[in-house]
Parts: sequence; C-alpha cells; structure tokens
Amino acid sequence: MRDDKSQLPDWHPPRAVRSVICYLSFVILSVPIGCHIRMVETTLVLLKPDCIAQKHCGEVISRFERAGLDIVGCKMLLLTDEVLAEHYAHVADRPFFPELRSFMQQSPVIALALSGEDAVKRVRELMGPTDSRKAAKGTIRGDLGKDAMMNLIHGSDSPENAAIELKRFFSDSELFEEALKR
Repeated sequence: MRDDKSQLPDWHPPRAVRSVICYLSFVILSVPIGCHIRMVETTLVLLKPDCIAQKHCGEVISRFERAGLDIVGCKMLLLTDEVLAEHYAHVADRPFFPELRSFMQQSPVIALALSGEDAVKRVRELMGPTDSRKAAKGTIRGDLGKDAMMNLIHGSDSPENAAIELKRFFSDSELFEEALKR
C-alpha cells in the first residue's frame, strides 16, 4: 500500500454518478450533500387587458424568453365570471373585486405556461411587485405598469398555486413540455 498520496491520480465520479448521489442524498435525507438541485417548474402567466391594449405583449414575452424560460402553452381567452371568481377567490369578498372583475373582462387575456428551472421564482422576479408604482425599474411592472390593478401581468405565486392555476386555464393536451424536449 502506498503512503505517498501525491502519486495517485485525482479521481472524480462521472457526472451521472454525481447526479445520482446528489438526488439520493436529497430524497433520503431531504438535504442535498454537496449539490444544489434545481427544479424545472411550469408556471402560469396571464397577460392582462392593459398589456394587450398597450401592445406590450411582445416585449413581455421577449423578457421571459431572454431569461431562458420556455413557452409550453399559449392561448387567448375571455374570462368568465366563474373563472374569475375561482381565480381570485382570495379577494372575491373585498370591495375592489367588482372593479377587478370588470377590468379583467375588458378584453381577452393571453394565458402562458412558462417552463424552466425555478420558473415561479424567476417569473415573479421579472414581474416585480403587484403595485407597479413600487416596482423597480428593469422589472416588467416597473417599466410598463401603472398601478396595483393595471400592472400588465399575473404570475403564480408558488409552485403549488402554479399547478392549480395551470389546470384552471389549460388542459393537459394544451401543454407541450414533453414535445419541446425533443
């Protein structure tokens, strides 16, 4: 047996083996050992009536694409009272809800399903806070929005809500995550 370790070649496990070790350490221990697992997520984005009226759709979509997010679903639709009541159930009892409902029904919206690593967090960072007046320059709302309602865009606020919202606006056959991997 050798005592001089400087003569031994450096050996590192192949990338596939490192990935398996990382994954297993995360699954078994719920703590990754020496690795960071990024989650590929799909999230919902709605381009609101003000975004469409002001012709900002191309700019907004371009920002998401430049950030490396993939469009895996896209459609234009009119929002019904039922969909809006479900989508905004958390504020449906607030005094501003009738105005919000009216605003969201002024014109069709564009629903996007965006996919990528940490998509929910990245979309929220690109959007900026709900109130456009408080949003930093360089964010979508900071550059193009007007206030808390006319803020151009909705984005899911968590992976769990993204899953719920995607089912509200897209059927499985309208999402193309697997087809775009080829």
